[in-house]
Amino acid sequence: MGTQMSNTRRDTIQQRMDQLAQEGSSCVCFNIRKAARAVTQLYDERLRPFGLRSTQLPILGKTLILEPVTVTRLAEATVTDRTTLTRNLRLLEQQGRIRVDLGQDRREREVRLTDRGREVLANVYPIWQEVQAEVATRFGGARLAQLLAELVALVEVAKPR
Repeated sequence: MGTQMSNTRRDTIQQRMDQLAQEGSSCVCFNIRKAARAVTQLYDERLRPFGLRSTQLPILGKTLILEPVTVTRLAEATVTDRTTLTRNLRLLEQQGRIRVDLGQDRREREVRLTDRGREVLANVYPIWQEVQAEVATRFGGARLAQLLAELVALVEVAKPR
């Protein structure tokens, strides 16, 4: 009796594993993360001479647009968890690209660009434009525009309710 139950359970596990192997390639999370890694590597390669990573560029850009911006608001604007954002802010602050000060509410911190941060953004902008144009050319401008619109919608779907 125990062997039969064990065999049945083993068969069920094997069926699930077979199903996972077949359906795994259609996993939304896996495919988006795979695409994100490939795109990230492209941008990181081009930004490397500036000592900047593709994960840091949006932080600098959003800070420029929203400054002074609280850490909480910056995390929301970049859809970044606070731990990851704090780690990047610390590095950007060490590099002299941002300044983090106490906000009006002393429990919150505010982020501002430094002159060095503005300079790196100005220098990186033409490189960023080149990469954007390259991706648009290779992928197709219309397809890219559609993809970006769909990604905005997907972010909304994935936000906690």
